[in-house]
Amino acid sequence: MRIGGQEHFYLESHIAMAIPGEDDEITVWSSTQHPSEVQHMVGHVLGVPSNAVTVQVRRMGGGFGGKETQGNQFAALAAVAAKKLNRAVKFRPDRDEDMTATGKRHDFLVDYDVGFDEDGRIHAVKANYAARCGYSSDLSGPVTDRALFHADSSYFYPHVKLTSQPLKTHTVSNTAYRGFGGPQGMVGGERIIEEIAYALGKDPLDIRKLNFYGKKGSGHDLTPYHQQVEDNIIQRIVAELEESADYQARRKAVIEFNRTSRIIRKGIALTPVKFGISFTMTAFNQAGALVHIYQDGSIHLNHGGTEMGQGLYTKVAQVLADSFQVDITNVKITTTTTGKVPNTSATAASSGSDLNGMAAFDAARQIKERLVDFAAERWQTERENITFVPNHVKIGDELVPFSDFIKQAYFARVQLSAAGFYKTPKIHWDRNTGRGTPFYYFAYGASVSEVSIDTLTGEYMVDRVDVLHDVGKSLNPAIDIGQVEGAFVQGMGWLTTEELWWDAKGRLRTHAPSTYKIPLASDRPKIFNVKLAEWAENAEMTIGRSKAVGEPPFMLPISVLEALSMAVASVADYRECPRLDAPATPERVLMAVERLRTGQA
Repeated sequence: MRIGGQEHFYLESHIAMAIPGEDDEITVWSSTQHPSEVQHMVGHVLGVPSNAVTVQVRRMGGGFGGKETQGNQFAALAAVAAKKLNRAVKFRPDRDEDMTATGKRHDFLVDYDVGFDEDGRIHAVKANYAARCGYSSDLSGPVTDRALFHADSSYFYPHVKLTSQPLKTHTVSNTAYRGFGGPQGMVGGERIIEEIAYALGKDPLDIRKLNFYGKKGSGHDLTPYHQQVEDNIIQRIVAELEESADYQARRKAVIEFNRTSRIIRKGIALTPVKFGISFTMTAFNQAGALVHIYQDGSIHLNHGGTEMGQGLYTKVAQVLADSFQVDITNVKITTTTTGKVPNTSATAASSGSDLNGMAAFDAARQIKERLVDFAAERWQTERENITFVPNHVKIGDELVPFSDFIKQAYFARVQLSAAGFYKTPKIHWDRNTGRGTPFYYFAYGASVSEVSIDTLTGEYMVDRVDVLHDVGKSLNPAIDIGQVEGAFVQGMGWLTTEELWWDAKGRLRTHAPSTYKIPLASDRPKIFNVKLAEWAENAEMTIGRSKAVGEPPFMLPISVLEALSMAVASVADYRECPRLDAPATPERVLMAVERLRTGQA
């Protein structure tokens, strides 16, 4: 199976500005998801220590992984020129230059063998995931690792051998992209399910449900990398969506429609998502935050996460506002800067809220403990009689306005500042043995997609999509639903319309919106129902028992590819797996239809 790559197409291109300071100092404003890495790289090219380099990021106009490492080159160029010329220097490539020069999602070639019984239960899987990496390694090693971590999708493989094959090519150096190899691994896993279903003449959903991971201790709860799946809720997610989306009745209606329709054919599919949360590089699972409370009760927050439109700043501010029980307008979030919180990890791997939220929570905890000690002494009462309530501190029966309370604490010389820190517990990974617990927990979801294709042209429409997604106890449902919707459309683009073409010399020829087709507003599903699993909560001690939401929903639109596949298969009476490659462009859909028709003839 061939799985295409994807251009990030963030609205703001890469950009970096460097201003030289006195002695060896330099300040860099960079559109990056990883300020500490830019700091390290700029220091390296200038030959100065990290303490001479300050990197600042107020916000990005989108990132999607494309600004995790690729911004380093522009920041380094600006810094070298700024020092050489002793003046401010800014680099900003235009869209064509940005698309031509920067890395993409890796395209994959997946070879697979699967052994299964007459019921469709998987007994053994052997697969190789080859990836186009480009002229340098960049993040290709961990990307291809994560593809293997998700090659099982939501299914238990009793016997399994998975290998990755990162390939050096004469093309641009590919890099991180939302899902970080996981989507490619999962698409390959779902193709295996599809093969079994068509071989046995069964509904792929029945094969999926038969092979799902079981509950903890069931004997069907061990991943290929020997992590036990302890929090499995995929059966409940799928069962609820199957019922709420009326999947069974709609599938029967689709089959009946295809029986009598000569040109237009329909397809429907329900696919699951199980996505591991944490950096597989254990050291990256740490974060810091700096919190100040000023005399007037206003709060200053700084943390190592970067804002790229995903709402991280809002979520972490909510954590702080909730901790002190003040209005969120009382909390000012300041520019992410290496001068305030050092040695930060990239805002990536869906970990931004998990890590930085907990770090801010830790800083708030330290300050609150000092404030409670102060109140207990000042009001001569027990600590348990002191609580933070909306915009006040309740001491016994007395309500003191928060700002007045802070003013008194200042005059009593209470330290009103703290540096918070958090490191993810329980995780470890030994790459040499291929075993460990690389993920703190899993996020789950499922989607049903219904499509229509024109068998004369290969054109298609996504008629309806129903999604049920697990974000634990949501910190902000509005933000989380927006993330699910955006991820779905972006993932749908990857699997359908977005096609990268390189010429024989390794030059990208689809380097502008005129030749590279991201989804339009008109491409969104005509009916688009998105729900969060309100009953879900994280079994692990995350901030507010929430779960990550950046990357997991990106894999929900695999159901679109599977639905297109069913529509194509209908021309041969569903007897053969169409083996539809991604992206399933109209050309590919048409060629698959013709291939099956010819085979039928």
